[in-house]
Amino acid sequence: MFTSTTDRGPETPIRLMVIIGSVRPGRVGLSVALWVHEHVTARGGFDIDFVDLAELNLPPVDEHRLPRTGQYGRKHTAAWSERVQNADAFLFVSPEINSSFSPCLKNALDFLFSEWSRKPVGLVSYGGKGGGAFGVAALRPVLSDLGLVTASSHLNISRVSEQVDDGFFLPSDDQIARLDGLLDELRALAPALRSVRESTLVAS
Repeated sequence: MFTSTTDRGPETPIRLMVIIGSVRPGRVGLSVALWVHEHVTARGGFDIDFVDLAELNLPPVDEHRLPRTGQYGRKHTAAWSERVQNADAFLFVSPEINSSFSPCLKNALDFLFSEWSRKPVGLVSYGGKGGGAFGVAALRPVLSDLGLVTASSHLNISRVSEQVDDGFFLPSDDQIARLDGLLDELRALAPALRSVRESTLVAS
């Protein structure tokens, strides 16, 4: 659910969904995602919906109709659709698995279609020496096909396990600065794309 991190003023707040793209037991991504959540909360300016795909527990896509139709027969799909529809922007904390991104993230994306469209997404990737670069390369065309607008900024974390101590991710100053740059870009993109979506609805 969205939780407010800033007072609601006359302008509609930016609703940011942070998704942990791993369900693996003992996953290091949880530490990274919790750091991201803590940093965004302390920084303010967003309403956050923190999505742990392990807790969301979506089954493999089990809808009879294609997601482009927007006609859902499963309660879990309708609930997921509403949650994603309410978001203005996304931040994926995504591991690299076998030179790609995680199947649980692909599954969560594949349940829906129009709910993702014309919304910005930022990527925080992690892995070994490359920091999840191959995973991001595989993820980008999927995001594009869904109509998501990927931020040009990107935080990749190399040898991520070396920065985790007792379950807590310990970021470097450079990583904090890069996350701030990514959040700045999402803050700039989200209102502009929200206007585009609203204009499209009025036109239709």
